[in-house]
Amino acid sequence: MDKYPDQKRAVQYLYPPVDPYDQRMLSVGQGHQIYVEQCGNPDGIPVVVLHGGPGGGCSPSMRRYFDPAVYRVVLFDQRGCGRSRPHASVADNTTWHLVADIELIRETLEIRSWVVFGGSWGATLSLIYAQAHPEVVRHLVLRGVFLMTQSELDWFYGGGAGHFWPEVWARFVDLVPEDERDDLIAAYHRRLFSGDLQQEQRYARAWAAWENALASINSSGSTGEGPAEYARAFARLENHYFTNGGFLEFDGQILAHMNRIAHIPGVIVQGRYDMICPPTSAYGLSQQWPNCELKMVRNAGHALSEPGISAELVRAMDKIAAL
Repeated sequence: MDKYPDQKRAVQYLYPPVDPYDQRMLSVGQGHQIYVEQCGNPDGIPVVVLHGGPGGGCSPSMRRYFDPAVYRVVLFDQRGCGRSRPHASVADNTTWHLVADIELIRETLEIRSWVVFGGSWGATLSLIYAQAHPEVVRHLVLRGVFLMTQSELDWFYGGGAGHFWPEVWARFVDLVPEDERDDLIAAYHRRLFSGDLQQEQRYARAWAAWENALASINSSGSTGEGPAEYARAFARLENHYFTNGGFLEFDGQILAHMNRIAHIPGVIVQGRYDMICPPTSAYGLSQQWPNCELKMVRNAGHALSEPGISAELVRAMDKIAAL
């Protein structure tokens, strides 16, 4: 018996390729333009895909989790990243700007309500958006839950994950003088926003490499150097949001406001060995959300592409389609 039958189905959704039938740059205000695309069935069930980071951007591989005969898939690059412009900009770039952008996309595309699908920071944004606009969210499908709390930042940038990856952690920390290592987010912030492009790119690549090295359960800890332009946007945006606590009113806000969306059905897909967003956040969320189903995937880390995680996400979307 095939171990991951739904993973194969997900791959099959791409052949022939699911090309966008609509691509546009949408002006959202404050000088920002965001890239938006639609693919699949124009008359299908609307689903919006919220990418991670902040700053990760969407990619063609994100289309693979949806049957193109059933779903009308909307993907977009959040402010400052991917094909959105201005690139790597943090001006007028907050969680609440992104929530407003999502609503503008929905209204522009004349979608009454939709499924919201997001992973990592995309899961954070999905929850915050749903809490702000519960009347337009049909279903939430989340992967690799991140609740934008200080304890999660302390885990990843304060040495917790470094206990499991000491050699990779050393590469991340060694770029910072010893007297600044008590707050690595702040230390990297000074360099990512120094105004010296070469320095910004160097530290951006180090920031991105630390996260990318821990994404997959099969990682060797070596990621190589990605494009400097991508790394700079990714690192600056993540650091900007983390420096500002995700622009939330208080630490723990998402869980405190779960009563606003308790009625919305949801699925949480979580890798058991996720080093970036440990399972305790997904479990805590499920305890505050009686209408959700938690799928803890064994032998999986954080990456969207992990076979077990992909299988569960495809299964979840097929189940919603059958409702």
